[in-house]
Amino acid sequence: MMTDINHHIPDTLLLSYASGALAQPFALVVATHVSMCDECRARLGAHQSAGGAVLEHTDPIEVSGASKDRLLAQLDDAVEAEPIYERSDIYPGPVMQLLGGQPPKWKSLGMGARQSILEESREGSVRLLYIPPGQAVPDHSHNGLELTLVLQGAFSDETGRFGPGDVEVADTDLEHTPTAEEGLPCICLAATDAALRFNSWMPRLLQPLFRI
Repeated sequence: MMTDINHHIPDTLLLSYASGALAQPFALVVATHVSMCDECRARLGAHQSAGGAVLEHTDPIEVSGASKDRLLAQLDDAVEAEPIYERSDIYPGPVMQLLGGQPPKWKSLGMGARQSILEESREGSVRLLYIPPGQAVPDHSHNGLELTLVLQGAFSDETGRFGPGDVEVADTDLEHTPTAEEGLPCICLAATDAALRFNSWMPRLLQPLFRI
């Protein structure tokens, strides 16, 4: 596990994740960060314990006999076990699960940058981003929430520096130009629930093609 992580998951998102209410794209980023970060894993465990204590002291609700019978019948349904993929050199277990144990299928974004879309739905999208050393992501703001977790390398923007295990939480108030540091390419796991707002015309023109 990593001990030099400086940017963590906010409590509001950890609580939402613990309750099962967090949208799937963001839940994947949280799960991946928690697999890398001892501090956030401990905080998540505390939230889950508190939630369990609340449930224990909540008055039970009666359900119909038919509902109970349907639930018990489902326990007899065969469940096919899904394969478990271990962490690779770069990609933690939750990411390897979505990759099916295979390397990412990268698609070019131009200028050496690449992306691999892992999931896309009404709730949003989650993708891997590969940014060459020294290259900047075009200046942009946000129409919603964006979580960006660094898996390799590092980037810096108007809010600070983000290295492996760090997660940046960006909302509609943030306009930034993330720039990859020299050295290793910067590989990130990024989740969004709305399209980005690019400030220059070329990224806006290509945005529908790249689905970002």
